[in-house]
Amino acid sequence: MPLTIAQRLDRLKVRIAELAHWRDRQSATIDGWTFEGEPIAHHQDWPHRQGVVHFAATAEAPEAWPLADIRLQLDLGGESLITLSYPDGETETFGLDPYHQEFPVKGRRFSIATETVARFPFGEPNRAPKLNKARSIWLDGPAHRLHLLLKQVSEAIEVLGEHEVVPHLMDAAEHALRSLDWPSDTAAYISRTSSAVMQQKIWELPELEVNPAGLTDEQSGSAAAAFKALTARLKELQKRFPPNGELLLTGHAHIDLAWLWPYRETRRKMRRTFNTALSLMERSDDFRFNQSTAHYYAQMEEEDPALLERIKKKVVDGKWETVGGMWVEPDTNMPTGESLARQVLYGQRYFEKTFGTRHTVCWLPDCFGFSGALPQILRQGGIDSFFTIKVNWSETNHIPSDLFWWKGLDGSRVLTHTFDNPMQGYNGFVQPDCYVPTWKNFRGKTQHDTSLLAVGYGDGGGGVTPEMVEREVQLRDFPAIPQARWGTVKSYYEQAHRTAGEKNLPVWDGEIYLELHRATLTSQSGVKRKHRRAERALITAETIASLAHMLGAGRQPRSLESDWRVVLKNEFHDILPGSSIREVYQDAEQELDGVIEHAKAEQAGGLQALSAKLPKGGVGDALVVVNPSLAPRPLSATLSDGTVVATADLVAPLSVAVFDKGSLKPAGGLKAGHDHLENDHLSVAIGKDGAVVSLIHKASGREAVDGSANQLWVYPADKPRNWDAWDIDADYAEKAIRLDAPDSITLVEEGPHRAAIRVVYRYRNSSVTQTYVLTANARRLDIETTIDWHDRRTLLRTLNPVAAQARKATFECAFGIVERATHTNTSWELAMFEAVAHRFVDISEPDFGVALLNNAKYGHSARGNVIGMSLVRGPIYPDPLADEGEQSFTYALMPHEGAWHEGGVLDEAIDLNQPLVSAESSGLSAGTFAPLVITGIPVAFSGLKPAEEGDGLILRLYEPAGRRGSLALSLPSGWKVSQPLNILEEPTERKGPADMMPFEIRTWKLQKA
Repeated sequence: MPLTIAQRLDRLKVRIAELAHWRDRQSATIDGWTFEGEPIAHHQDWPHRQGVVHFAATAEAPEAWPLADIRLQLDLGGESLITLSYPDGETETFGLDPYHQEFPVKGRRFSIATETVARFPFGEPNRAPKLNKARSIWLDGPAHRLHLLLKQVSEAIEVLGEHEVVPHLMDAAEHALRSLDWPSDTAAYISRTSSAVMQQKIWELPELEVNPAGLTDEQSGSAAAAFKALTARLKELQKRFPPNGELLLTGHAHIDLAWLWPYRETRRKMRRTFNTALSLMERSDDFRFNQSTAHYYAQMEEEDPALLERIKKKVVDGKWETVGGMWVEPDTNMPTGESLARQVLYGQRYFEKTFGTRHTVCWLPDCFGFSGALPQILRQGGIDSFFTIKVNWSETNHIPSDLFWWKGLDGSRVLTHTFDNPMQGYNGFVQPDCYVPTWKNFRGKTQHDTSLLAVGYGDGGGGVTPEMVEREVQLRDFPAIPQARWGTVKSYYEQAHRTAGEKNLPVWDGEIYLELHRATLTSQSGVKRKHRRAERALITAETIASLAHMLGAGRQPRSLESDWRVVLKNEFHDILPGSSIREVYQDAEQELDGVIEHAKAEQAGGLQALSAKLPKGGVGDALVVVNPSLAPRPLSATLSDGTVVATADLVAPLSVAVFDKGSLKPAGGLKAGHDHLENDHLSVAIGKDGAVVSLIHKASGREAVDGSANQLWVYPADKPRNWDAWDIDADYAEKAIRLDAPDSITLVEEGPHRAAIRVVYRYRNSSVTQTYVLTANARRLDIETTIDWHDRRTLLRTLNPVAAQARKATFECAFGIVERATHTNTSWELAMFEAVAHRFVDISEPDFGVALLNNAKYGHSARGNVIGMSLVRGPIYPDPLADEGEQSFTYALMPHEGAWHEGGVLDEAIDLNQPLVSAESSGLSAGTFAPLVITGIPVAFSGLKPAEEGDGLILRLYEPAGRRGSLALSLPSGWKVSQPLNILEEPTERKGPADMMPFEIRTWKLQKA
């Protein structure tokens, strides 16, 4: 009875596997190894596995072996950078990892030197590393090529299923195997096949030959003939069953800047991966490789300039493609708009300086959702295309297109492509069972004839293997499967843009929310807080220095690009989101602390320069205050002795004001009791449970809370089914414990400038200390919070039922806001149970609303009239001690009249995140000095900084609420404003009937006339 196709396929796989055992004709063990200069034998344990270790040996292949067929095989017990050195002085370097263990050589005699770590690609330690393999082989080329070709035929048969070409492929493969003249000598055969899985299960194998004979010339010749005949048969079948679809292959090695390993290991991963890619280019004219991230190349410039020069040459040759246009592949949910602008500004400038090119494609395959501000930022940075595959990870709903226009907040559009490769996504393989499903899943095939496919081992680096390059050549002759070719990402998008110009592609409007990895908005709170402080500190330092310059304080301020590079690096999509190991956060927080310290010093220096230019006068005890924002702010400052002043005085936008400290009086109306705080704007009552049981907005007479606000809830079953630091499962709230029995409620301050009530809670091993603070001039109730956390896999949130009802809540995002439903009518809304907000979330009726402000948190929810915010988690993977210990931050409740943008919510959020900057001085004249005045439509401030090229300052503003209107800039005498610029600080043509359009980002250069 004839076998079925499935049965024949099983048989085919068994017979193909047999061929692999004759891949090498002969082999020779390489002995004489040293480990850190001391001898080490084969299969011997490493003497130690700390840090980077060094192996060395020399090898010499027999003269009878054809040089072109000699290969070096190594497995040293970890990842390595290996350097082969030849007698003539030539060297070649490769990366060694579990997927790259066989290397071509350029001479029979060579020495081997390594830099090795006892780690696997995903950071896993090899706890018992050994020198597992070190040998040179004579590769039997015909046997190797036939084995690989037959493997690909079997993969094609399996993936094509019931396609009518399948019986033909089966016949062709079986015929090729039957045509072979194959060895059968017992001793050699048993020895050669002893490593097979089934043979290894035998109770006791016979004595094996050390170096069993390989194929004879005649047998190898039969493999060559079978390969030739099978290839011819495939070409014939291709005419009858043409390729179905087309894929553009881009070699890739996603290297996470830090993740399950510290950054110092990434630096080694870069060198290993880049050397591997260069070695493939030396041996293949067709192979193409892409690598994003300006930071990597800048690191190579410092650490291995010779390697960077080799890369530059391949860039010129068109084989190595730099992509992305950004400093790193950043998280785009949490960085402020100005940070994202700097990602593009400093990224594009570096690529242009180093490689003579700018990028048109933003390459972010692995980020956890995408801000609706991104399309405009990209377009203003010269980037018109966008790539990711992460949208395919959403668990509930999927964007219905994979080639589409992505429309941002302001209406800017970038052409977006995402492919759905079920075999490791952007770490794809070159093989039929990767090609076929990727093409099948491409929904845009009716409009565009090609999908992109990135191939190569990644996340931990490594990249493309020699086998992948060889497979691509063989697959050119296959029938039925998609045609594929190496190419550049840029060329793919150029063709896609031509298609988009001819056809109406779908449009996705607004943010791209990933229905997964929601916990990355909360995990590792420490780095999130320090990152936000670093952003604000740098922006403020630049602003103060620029204002000083406009008031005549010396020469143009210096660029803070070096500090910005540190911040941008730590926005990487596995650092800022909190999904890395503990060592990564030790480094990141230390680096960000350094930025904050330096930025604060720059602020102090700028304030000193400002003070030196202020009019002299009779104020002997002066307070000099800078307002680095566009909102007039009531004077609140902390003096050098630690006391707080909160007065009715206003500090004008982007101004420096001088006050006589002796004449500063607190704003009126501040009162305090053991459970009550009050000023002229707010009346606050604290319940016995420690929550806010009443918050009266005096101007409107409205109660702002519904029952009680700032309810603290603990969720002890925060145990996602996967991805511990990344995910919050939707059922996390099924088990909830309210902290409603505080240890103490104490009045700790009672004016006249500031009053405060402190509440202390305990939960198991942890404590939460909250201080409700009301200053004399405050329009918000601050909740200063210190958490000492010692509980794992437990989530703490604040829930705030507000006395306002709306179908949508407003969440601040980069350069604007996003409105999200407060109901769950659809699966899309239901899935958005935790979403990003920057400095505030607001629920408003037309005439009244309540906002929750924060200075350190990102994970929020808005369900019905309840605004929630996640405060701390305790995941155990990949950092068992994530957020262990103490952290401090502040959030605030703010009732207001009108919509959020009418009630001053953004102004208060800015003040919470960047207080007025002050210093004490003497001998000055009281008054306000504002060198730059902005009038017209209310806009928001992004930055005021030194220009990257030439003299002058760069001013960047944006419209935050979706309005349009006129705008005017007033500058000091002798200053002028440029025509509109883009974020690259270059002249741009601007469209729009009003000076500011909804959510528009605008940039100008301010120069001395």
